Amino acid sequence: MNPTNPMDTDFDVVVAGGGPVGLMLACELRLGGASVVVVERRTEVDPTIKAGSVNTATAEAFYRRGMLPALAEVQQRSIERSQAFVRERQGAARAGGQAPPAPAKFIGHFGGIMLRAELLDTADPDFANAGPAGGVSLVPQQDIERLLTERARKLGVELREGTELTGFHEDEDGRGIEVRVAPDQRIRARWLVGCDGGRSTVRKLAGFAFPGTEPQITGRQALVEMTGSEALRPGWNHTDTGTYVHGPMPGRILTVEFDGPPADREAPVTAAELQDGLRHVSGAEVTITGVRTATRFTDNARQASDYRAGRVLLAGDAAHVHSPFGGQGLNLGIGDAMNLGWKLAAVVRGRAPEALLDSYTAERHPVGARVLDWTRAQIAVMRPEPQARALRDVVAELTESVAGTTYFAKKLAGVSQRYDLPGSHPLTGRSAPDLELADGTRLADLLHDGRGLLLELTDGTGLRTGLGAEAEGHYDLDHVRAVTTSCPARPELAGLLVRPDGIVAWAYEHSEDTETARAGLADALSRWFTTPRTPPPPHP
Repeated sequence: MNPTNPMDTDFDVVVAGGGPVGLMLACELRLGGASVVVVERRTEVDPTIKAGSVNTATAEAFYRRGMLPALAEVQQRSIERSQAFVRERQGAARAGGQAPPAPAKFIGHFGGIMLRAELLDTADPDFANAGPAGGVSLVPQQDIERLLTERARKLGVELREGTELTGFHEDEDGRGIEVRVAPDQRIRARWLVGCDGGRSTVRKLAGFAFPGTEPQITGRQALVEMTGSEALRPGWNHTDTGTYVHGPMPGRILTVEFDGPPADREAPVTAAELQDGLRHVSGAEVTITGVRTATRFTDNARQASDYRAGRVLLAGDAAHVHSPFGGQGLNLGIGDAMNLGWKLAAVVRGRAPEALLDSYTAERHPVGARVLDWTRAQIAVMRPEPQARALRDVVAELTESVAGTTYFAKKLAGVSQRYDLPGSHPLTGRSAPDLELADGTRLADLLHDGRGLLLELTDGTGLRTGLGAEAEGHYDLDHVRAVTTSCPARPELAGLLVRPDGIVAWAYEHSEDTETARAGLADALSRWFTTPRTPPPPHP
């Protein structure tokens, strides 16, 4: 029982699903002071091959919680595995009298159209603002889950593995919820969040509308042992019968056939099925002798119409499903968790009204809708039809320019996202730039504890705006860190208010009108964090 909870409940929040999204959400809730339990039917990390990388927006989220060094270590191991695959292919090529393939830096692809790193405009502000997070990407989903499990335990999240949500009902007065968990458990909570995947039990039982488009493909992804792999070309390959991928690690294969969804998606994926599909799509007489892990997927694309119904919310694949192309699923879910976690914690601890949760769907639903369309467009260019081939050629030609590559890479990296927040400054609603401050610290270092950040920046002469001190005097800033410093690289900036999820809620430059900036800061503080404890005096 939580003695500080004003209700007779076991926890503030039950999170259904202990994958990366559920664990990230649980960590964010704990940082905000909420008591939370995660219920997960699995007892260990799912070994099924899934996302092999994260985008820049996700790397920024981990960076802002102090986890970037751990991710960098995992990335190094991923690079070593990829290098082993390249060496394997080089050896096979030399044995066959062919020129070995040259390793290339991976920055993403659009429907198998690889983006060339040398054409990326790394000076684009959306990339430059990410700081060290921009250098981390090759982190497999299983490693992320392991890291988040360790972090959740350290933060005091209760993890109940081997338990599965079977039902729930809200109190008649709408102030709580009872969750039934097998085997024969009942948990009282104030809120329930479904992070339980594309077939979400929470979403179905709560009655969320889940419109979208029907699947048209059968995809398979696996790690296998095989003979005859020297006949497979590395990377993405489009043929008259579909698409296949070989690499970037030894034994990894992916096939896509465009003749409809699988007859039984739940049936075990066999070596014979993988072999038949790979032979059909590639034309190579490959023999699969062993299967380490395998999964099927489709391009079923659906999105919940709303992410909240009463005291039940959705995040991750429970809120939206789509094909895995472009690696957007994990990244989209981590973005959901970062957006929802601090808001729900503020509500359950009485620091914000429930109306704050309305901004969760308002901000994240448009992002999800864009990702669904992004994945649908990739299916369109991958189809083995003359019209699709023509479209693929057009898109490939666009990526052969700096502007085209940078456009596609920014979409894949998630760095071009912007929430529609009040304020005219270009940074408002965007991910905060990772400013290097005068003392050598960076902005991300000030967000590790999950609080907001009010950053007052002096100009080159040391002149202070006074807005930071004024806010501290008239607002309860227990959950906002106020820091006064300077940023030599950005002398024009006078102040930033950054939400716990790293989004800029207010920005101000030294050249702007102070009275306008003062009003904007007051509005942003009231909107996202607190109400004034004393009315701010009129500005002189």
